[in-house]
Amino acid sequence: MCGHFPENARAAAADLISIMYRPVVYIVDDDPAVRRSLSLWLGFRSLATRNFESAEPFLAEVDAHCQGCAIVDVRLGGMDGLQLQRQLAARDIRLPLLFLTGHGDVPTARAALKAGAFDFLEKPVDNDRLIELVAAALAKDEQRWQSAMQLEHLHERMARLTAREGEVMKHVVAGRHNREIAVEMGISARTVEVYKARLMDKLDVRRIADLIRLVLRSESATRPAQGPEEPPPGRD
Repeated sequence: MCGHFPENARAAAADLISIMYRPVVYIVDDDPAVRRSLSLWLGFRSLATRNFESAEPFLAEVDAHCQGCAIVDVRLGGMDGLQLQRQLAARDIRLPLLFLTGHGDVPTARAALKAGAFDFLEKPVDNDRLIELVAAALAKDEQRWQSAMQLEHLHERMARLTAREGEVMKHVVAGRHNREIAVEMGISARTVEVYKARLMDKLDVRRIADLIRLVLRSESATRPAQGPEEPPPGRD
């Protein structure tokens, strides 16, 4: 599924990406009865689960390529749920997190949600509601995973361009016409047209507008994210 997909194979490629999504619901809770109950209930819905009694073995198990979501108890022995959330973010592990607590800790819930938790539920949780939220979390993760896979394929196609094709692409995306590109590169307008046809074929695009969107998407994905702006001096 890597590299160039012909026009008539795009739908099949998208289906293949979806088939490759194999989610796991990770359950991190220090109460064995809770772990068993959640695993059993999720298993009835044909969802694969992995159980952990604390955050540390869970962190040792997962990485940025894991698919699924995690159900995490806020009050864990050792590293607590919020600390685990920060560790996952630091490692670029983007599994959606569903926090569970039996303490009704509103400030903790607010902190978890502000840091990007998918949702926050109190024990005992309604099982039907839990299944609904797990399904929503998995749908979100699958969308993220599909976008990452499509971007990876895009970068693979970009890597197939020769240096000259890449140079022509930059000029085209900048809005220059063939004659302008020819003068800039010291080649004929006909040669520019040949390079353009080759690069568009390799990138599987048919229109200049599609090429521009593709390049902008690639650039936005590789651009470093900016942190939050600092407030002006003298203001809270």
